[in-house]
Amino acid sequence: MTIATGRMTLKEFLKLPETKPASEYIEGEIIQKPLPQIKHSRLQSKACNEINQVTETPKIAYAFPELRCTFGGRSIVPDIAVLLWEQIQFDDSGEPVDDVRIAPYWTIEILSPQQSSNRVTRKIIHCLQHNCQLGWLIDPDDRSILAFLPNQQPQFCEGSDVLPVPEMIPLNITAEQVFSWLRMQQ
Repeated sequence: MTIATGRMTLKEFLKLPETKPASEYIEGEIIQKPLPQIKHSRLQSKACNEINQVTETPKIAYAFPELRCTFGGRSIVPDIAVLLWEQIQFDDSGEPVDDVRIAPYWTIEILSPQQSSNRVTRKIIHCLQHNCQLGWLIDPDDRSILAFLPNQQPQFCEGSDVLPVPEMIPLNITAEQVFSWLRMQQ
């Protein structure tokens, strides 16, 4: 949903209060993300947990849900932004600094029914153009994942296909495993 178009600059946008759900600044437009539904939230939570389980203790990377990243003239909020540990800035007390001014190392988007797949894909491509190493577009409706790598054709993954992950992240997972997270005990 586009909230405003026109003359607002990125600097002006960043001074606005945060919205819920988050708003993004893309090519002069302010676009509010759709409110996540339960499948979206479940996939987001489980993916973050799965990634952080293998990356946090060895200080390789960290997966953040809904983290604002401002770079390349845009301010976006990927569903999951994975930053390498060395990309995370810490203050003097050892806490992470909120202002992220780089593209995520790995960006993950989970398509909601009311979202345009092209608009979401455009966000992933923007990340790749600014040093992101991998983008996933997860589509819960058709149980597929498009994997985007720099300077390559997207890879269509479903079922038992092993998903590409960044080289530094010790994760071996299939599309089928990702979508199995949607099944919950009754």
